Amino acid sequence: MSAAGSSWGRYPRAQQQIVPVHWRDAALPDAPGSLLAYGNGRSYGDVCLNDGGTLLHTRGIDRFIAFDADSGVLRCEAGVLFSDILAFAVPRGWFLPVVPGTQYITVGGAIANDVHGKNHHRAGTFGEHVLRFELLRSDGSRLACSRDENADLFAATIGGLGLTGLIVWAELTLKRIPGPWMDSETLAFNGLAEFFALSAASADTHEYTVAWIDCAGSGPTFGRGLFIRANHSGGTEAVPGRLPLGAPFTPPVSLINRVTLRAFNALYFHGTRRGQSTVPYAPYFFPLDAVADWNRIYGPRGFLQYQCVVPPAQSEAAVGEMLQRIAAGGDGSFLTVLKVFTERPAAGILSFPRAGTTLALDFPNRGGATFDLLERLDDIVVAAGGAVYPAKDARLRGDRFRRYFPRWESMLAHVDPRFSSGFWRRVAGAG
Repeated sequence: MSAAGSSWGRYPRAQQQIVPVHWRDAALPDAPGSLLAYGNGRSYGDVCLNDGGTLLHTRGIDRFIAFDADSGVLRCEAGVLFSDILAFAVPRGWFLPVVPGTQYITVGGAIANDVHGKNHHRAGTFGEHVLRFELLRSDGSRLACSRDENADLFAATIGGLGLTGLIVWAELTLKRIPGPWMDSETLAFNGLAEFFALSAASADTHEYTVAWIDCAGSGPTFGRGLFIRANHSGGTEAVPGRLPLGAPFTPPVSLINRVTLRAFNALYFHGTRRGQSTVPYAPYFFPLDAVADWNRIYGPRGFLQYQCVVPPAQSEAAVGEMLQRIAAGGDGSFLTVLKVFTERPAAGILSFPRAGTTLALDFPNRGGATFDLLERLDDIVVAAGGAVYPAKDARLRGDRFRRYFPRWESMLAHVDPRFSSGFWRRVAGAG
């Protein structure tokens, strides 16, 4: 089936053949053009798109294979969603070791993008907790990969953007939790210096830390935000279910603009409850999952997500400069997330997290003005010696990608000759 498609950011669009994968022991299809695995499409740019080629839709391989209730080791097919794992594991006292901001991603996609979460300072990235996986290559070979077997291919596949072949199944270690609740605390801060002080003070006491920052602030409100820290909690009360709301249609223009952004940011800063509370895990980790198809609010042109990391020594100055540029242009971000990454060995060759501060933003796609702003943000990241996250990118220049990921050439020996993506062709000039 040939279809036009896009990622979660709804930009860019791509025309590609879509072939569903239903069985983990099936051979790769005889399909036109290059191949690329596609899970649930929650990447933001073109890392999951393959214009002119074929997408291998993996949601059909969504079965649990084995679970060891003593060690927490789970083996499952690559199309299993994080939400499926949590629904199975949480009632049994287990949790995923690392989760991003949505539970609607596949295990294969989490490995390919080496996702990170609010506990990087404790647990690192998702790839650090993957024990093994099976990789199906275009020559028909099936390779078991781990840190001891096909170790080079293992490292190339974690964070490898789906370029090394089709992940068929994976084995990972879950973590014990006392219950489905979170002991959470929300603290207001005024300025980046206060954010960094809170982050440092919370690292040893709280497993999860994250901050929202008002990127529309200026003058006395510049750099203000909310710092949220939490630990898993027991609790005997049943967790209430959530019925997601939905964006019923795509508006003709973006609902995110200068007026609505300032109003939302002021309301969120002043209206959010401060102090301690005990909340279910889902609204703490995945607040946006409560709104189905929230990406529609940006209108038919979609939006561009931008996430970068800058080293510790440059963090306060670089993040401050980025926020000043955004505020000066009036192009505030609807969601602006600030976190600190700790120093850990990279799980994969192209893994994004590294020691420093990561800033995640999203902008309505206003064409040239938006792209120019992101280029200016890139200038700051390059000068600081940082990097941009490929899973959330739709426009990065190749020379900058190669600077952000200096080991990129070592990937070339492991890329399957039939696998490619719009992102890879754009940044590496590879077919």
